[in-house]
Amino acid sequence: MQNRYQSFAEFYPYYLSEHQNPTCRRLHFIGSLVVLACVVQGLYLQNIVYFGLAIVSGYAFAWVGHFFFEKNKPATFQYPLFSLMGDWLMFWQILLGRVSIRK
Repeated sequence: MQNRYQSFAEFYPYYLSEHQNPTCRRLHFIGSLVVLACVVQGLYLQNIVYFGLAIVSGYAFAWVGHFFFEKNKPATFQYPLFSLMGDWLMFWQILLGRVSIRK
């Protein structure tokens, strides 16, 4: 199967269109914060378990957002790398106020 998007710049508008529901975006943002907290904790405690928790919690928040609020299939399944990049760009843009998490 050939990927529809050849670059992240092409993919990101699609990524945002799959994250229109404000609750889905909020859950992604919270999940990303939890990922960062787990990574920091894992580094501080030198405990690899926190890195596993980071992965599980990040996907758990995102997938709840998709399946229950956005009602779509996460882009991770078809575009894993671009989707991961999109998660962090959207997180950053929410922090900067460029992407809204309000209705």
